[in-house]
Amino acid sequence: MGLLELVRRQWFLIGIVLVITGAKLQPSVGMHGGPLKPEITITYVAVSTIFFNSGLSLKTEELTNALMHVKLHMFVQTFTLAFFPSAIWFFLKLLALTSINPWLLKGLLTVGCMPPPVSSAVILTKAVGGNEAAAIFNSAFGSFLRIIITPLLLTPPIWQSNPSYLDPPITCQALSCPRLSFTAFTPLL
Repeated sequence: MGLLELVRRQWFLIGIVLVITGAKLQPSVGMHGGPLKPEITITYVAVSTIFFNSGLSLKTEELTNALMHVKLHMFVQTFTLAFFPSAIWFFLKLLALTSINPWLLKGLLTVGCMPPPVSSAVILTKAVGGNEAAAIFNSAFGSFLRIIITPLLLTPPIWQSNPSYLDPPITCQALSCPRLSFTAFTPLL
């Protein structure tokens, strides 16, 4: 297998390494307010484009068939909504015994309770030849569930660390629903 064949087969991994290297060398390009304007391009354009492209490439019957895989959806949602945050919580309990900064642990807990990035879930599933329709459904559905679940998972740790913190989850939900609807579901229509 020649170098060109290796590059063709591993284009995605090579692309990720190149992007990470570029970000390390020139982080100002992708910073908030930088030339790429990630607050607009990533939030609205990139995610919408990924969903729009996925929507165009899927047949309606594929998406309908994917909706019928209830056991698959239950497994994926249970894994991402219950198992993964629980595993992270136990792991952080172990890390709390070390001298790691407690705020770093709270940040890791927050990331562990967040939904997986929608765009990467769809792209990676497509790259390995998986069920793209099921990935789109689970990503979008999981993101909507996370509007409710994430604040519930994070409320006790936040209030324990700062009892005066009274930003109710409904504020997060009110701000997230329209934005998530625009970026995830509108392109599929």
